[in-house]
Amino acid sequence: MALISGYHHVTMSVDGAQEDFDFFTGTLGMKSIKKTVLFDGTTPVYHLYYANETGDASTIVTTFPFRKPGVFGKRGTNQSKIIQLSVPPKSLDFWEDRLNAAGFKAERTERFGLPRVAFAHPCGIPHELVAAEKDDRRSIVSDGISAENGIKGIYGIGIAVYDRTSMDDFMTIGMGMEKDGEDGPDLKFKLAGAGATTAVEVLHEPDKPQGTWTLAGGTIHHLALDTGDEENQLKLKAHLEGLGFTDVSDQKDRNYFKSCYVRSPSGALFEIAWTVPQGWAVDEPAGETGRTLVFPPWFEDRKAEMIAGLEEFHW
Repeated sequence: MALISGYHHVTMSVDGAQEDFDFFTGTLGMKSIKKTVLFDGTTPVYHLYYANETGDASTIVTTFPFRKPGVFGKRGTNQSKIIQLSVPPKSLDFWEDRLNAAGFKAERTERFGLPRVAFAHPCGIPHELVAAEKDDRRSIVSDGISAENGIKGIYGIGIAVYDRTSMDDFMTIGMGMEKDGEDGPDLKFKLAGAGATTAVEVLHEPDKPQGTWTLAGGTIHHLALDTGDEENQLKLKAHLEGLGFTDVSDQKDRNYFKSCYVRSPSGALFEIAWTVPQGWAVDEPAGETGRTLVFPPWFEDRKAEMIAGLEEFHW
């Protein structure tokens, strides 16, 4: 069952908008491809998107800055824990030096035989730059970051779990991924044929407190896998429901892509998504996305109210 082609994006709730924007576009050199707002609920919160120049699926990291609403969560088990980005294998020294020079404590580590640089987002969410072999995506080039060192996109995500075996059927039979090794108590799954990317690392942490599942600053909200089109999305939704994973949402319109959500047995929230034909150019000129603050059509009558409730920051 090849209904998934790789990652689409990963999404987390952070603290301040300015520090988040500076971290991704400055320190990590990613591109700002969309500035909009949280589409669900009524609280005014930015939704910021970072990716490569063209906003390709598998390169997208999105954030909700929650400093102004003052809503913060708890990191723990049964929750996505680590955002993992792929970098060229020979770039780890560069990134360790760059991050430490920028004031982010970065150190080398290894898991599943892959060396990586571990550090944290300004709000505390763990991140890793993974030396992934055979990643043929182009690097994101920015000021001070060459093609030899630039981030290529998402490598994977680390999910902390109370029971590591609870994810086996969901990842393999449900999502069509395959088990790709063990490292002590931890398990790794990957998408067959996706090379070094599209990994899910299941980290056994039975002694940690339960982590927050709601939208709350300082926590990862979900990971999104790419179905490519609506047909595959609806087939996968029906497949998951047929297996008994009945906590699958109806399709939601995210303006630039269409989404369904499912809560995995580990507690981590998964999304299955596909990009609409116009992509990021739905509401901005192609090649000029991410330069203005845009709102979905259903919020047009609330723009002034929402802008007044948003944190100010400079981009």
